[in-house]
Amino acid sequence: MLNLLTAEQTRAADLYTIQKQAIASVELMERAAEAFVPVFTKHYPEKEKTIAVYCGTGNNGGDGLAIARLLSLQGYQRISVKIARFSAKASDDFQINYARLEAISFPVFEITEPDSFPVEDAEIIIDALLGSGLNKALEGSWKQLVIWLGSLNRTVVSVDIPTGFKGEGPITKKDIALKSDLTISFQRPKINFLLPESASFIDSFEVADIGLDEDFIQSQETVYYLSIREDITSRLAKRKPFSHKGTFGHALIIAGASETMGAALLCAEASLRTGSGLTTACIPAEGLTALNCRIPEVMAILREEGVLPRNLNWQKYSSIAIGPGLGTAAESKAIIEETLKYFDKPIVFDADAINLLGKHPELLPLIPQGSILTPHLKEFDRLFGAHDSWWERLETGKLKAHELNCYIILKNRYTIIFTPQGRSVFNSTGTPAMASGGMGDVLTGMIASFLAQGYSSESATILGVYLHGAAGQSVGGYVVTASDLIKELPVVTEEYLTLI
Repeated sequence: MLNLLTAEQTRAADLYTIQKQAIASVELMERAAEAFVPVFTKHYPEKEKTIAVYCGTGNNGGDGLAIARLLSLQGYQRISVKIARFSAKASDDFQINYARLEAISFPVFEITEPDSFPVEDAEIIIDALLGSGLNKALEGSWKQLVIWLGSLNRTVVSVDIPTGFKGEGPITKKDIALKSDLTISFQRPKINFLLPESASFIDSFEVADIGLDEDFIQSQETVYYLSIREDITSRLAKRKPFSHKGTFGHALIIAGASETMGAALLCAEASLRTGSGLTTACIPAEGLTALNCRIPEVMAILREEGVLPRNLNWQKYSSIAIGPGLGTAAESKAIIEETLKYFDKPIVFDADAINLLGKHPELLPLIPQGSILTPHLKEFDRLFGAHDSWWERLETGKLKAHELNCYIILKNRYTIIFTPQGRSVFNSTGTPAMASGGMGDVLTGMIASFLAQGYSSESATILGVYLHGAAGQSVGGYVVTASDLIKELPVVTEEYLTLI
């Protein structure tokens, strides 16, 4: 996993790299500009476009000055530089890059007061005003400048972070930051880039490697991580000769109601295609025909009038997933209570099971350790109370995963896994095309399947979330359906196995 850093830790990584590699800080600034330019030119290759680079007088502004110079060397000739001088202070590296621009007679316009804003006709604005060191809300001239730039409705590309945006901590509705079409972040995404509230300020971001010391970064104490391919290849196990269906466990899916059999079918099929040796679906009796038609490989246990059969042999199952399409009636609550009573291995809770846990919090202490809860935003708040920001949900998720000794998966574009050890692991795969019904049912079946195969709760969770997103990416297209994603699961898993 990649460590995600706070602004303070990033500054420490800068200083460590400068000292270890015996380079000047302005050389690291040059590296940042050199890393920024190829990403920019990939997105905006038309060299005839007019570009205005807005710079502060700190190191983010120094980056902007270096970027303007390097873009001009790349053949972008319609570039202007606008410097916001709202104080007499300027960093040493800013001054060096300012002198380099002066040496080539580069046009520079200085903004000293809000009433001196220039007439701006540039098609693209590069935002290098204030970097991640900002630790308070914008005010005064900075606030007016950002509001004015935003009112121009031009394409904005931010250097490392949009001006005014906080890299970590709560984002509020009162926050003011420059809206960025593209943010090119250095070395790591900022933690807040991975939370949904960033969408108000960042349409997309890319990360550019500027050569900071990775060993130092990975040695930093943090509770925030980003999953990567190596987390999958280090966990996936190849199937050995003479393996058989008994080798890969037996998953029980307790799901579905008369009107919501689709959820049960998707969950069970995902378990099957993720590799459980056997999958049984505990469904309402009227759903049997649908199950046999869709996935005849899955066995059935039938619920009559919403009640589990009395002779259910709980110990034959390696894992259980409960909740998709189950409903929240009294019978469903009784099913959850009976499951908690007789099954002491990790359980995957989803959808209606989570809603029932939220309504009946007295059941939470009964959850087996190592269990996995998979709420989306609204289910999370029903379970743990309303929150004012996603940063608050980060704090709650870490706390509750520790208290319950379980894993909590908070689903969103960058799904977050909270571990009992207090870690927050952001998932790096997936696509907005996956925003369609049934995706959560598939994820639940996948995790139950990995548990059945003998993976630990942590590995089952990380594998399930990552491969779920990777399969969605592999399907491609404007919309990815849950059924299409399920078909891709064995293919994508095999691709990762070949990398081991």
